[in-house]
Amino acid sequence: MRNDIAAIRKDYKLQSLLETDAKSNPFEQFAHWWQQAVDSDIDEVNAMYVSTVDEEGYPHGRIVLLKSFDEQGFVFFTNYQSNKGHQISVTPKASITFFWKELERQVRLVGTLEKISEQESDIYFNSRPIGSQIGAWSSPQSKAIPNREILTANEAFYTAKFGNQVPRPPHWGGYHLTPKSFEFWQGRSNRLHDRLYYTPQEAGWQITRLAP
Repeated sequence: MRNDIAAIRKDYKLQSLLETDAKSNPFEQFAHWWQQAVDSDIDEVNAMYVSTVDEEGYPHGRIVLLKSFDEQGFVFFTNYQSNKGHQISVTPKASITFFWKELERQVRLVGTLEKISEQESDIYFNSRPIGSQIGAWSSPQSKAIPNREILTANEAFYTAKFGNQVPRPPHWGGYHLTPKSFEFWQGRSNRLHDRLYYTPQEAGWQITRLAP
């Protein structure tokens, strides 16, 4: 075991998150923090850690990119035939985590997933660069392949087949996560962080402070 790893630490001192400052609606609070993150020029500000579970209950996490959000939920895109897509088809529940280290902030969401409409998936797919569109056809995501040359050959095949008019693969599209809870975490000094946890009530949302 490397003892120097245990010595790595940082004291968080930038900001606070008090109940008096927080929005009563978590979607509004997220939008507020999101805009501050965007304004801070954070690299890949929309990167988020999406966790799903397999049939045996083991969690699987990976970084994907947030592509839209509103007061109904959060949208990302992927291959429906990937391991992630299979896990979602069996257990359509997930967590999403954003970590904006430059602001010493984390946001965690837990909720249910469903596919967005084919029309919505088409609109986003058609906005992607041609190379990314071809890539969605070329990669049998999560499947074992003998070598990288398979991907290169597939890319050449679909480039020749589609040219500049690439249709969306039927196995590729978006998921929408509807949150059932939010947690906003603001780093504070001496590990006494601020954590505000939002859960839905019959009218509005309840905010609970959690110990760090």
